[in-house]
Amino acid sequence: MKSPVVKRSIVVAGHKTSVSLEEAFWNGMKEISGLRDMTLSELVGEIDSNRQQGNLSSAIRLFVLDYFRTRAAYAPPDSKPPA
Repeated sequence: MKSPVVKRSIVVAGHKTSVSLEEAFWNGMKEISGLRDMTLSELVGEIDSNRQQGNLSSAIRLFVLDYFRTRAAYAPPDSKPPA
């Protein structure tokens, strides 16, 4: 059985590191970075510099979760998610 966690290398603040995330979180990161007109590396660097504790993978998961929770909270009440 294939693991749902995908490990990828990324450059953060000029240093190469690897991050293990589920594919859904990678897709969320791509969406957020695209909306912010920044690269994945730039977004991960921002998350890394703002994290208080824990490892980078956990910080990314929490960031993506918070981003989409916040977005959902401000969605119009009658809006429906795409099918």
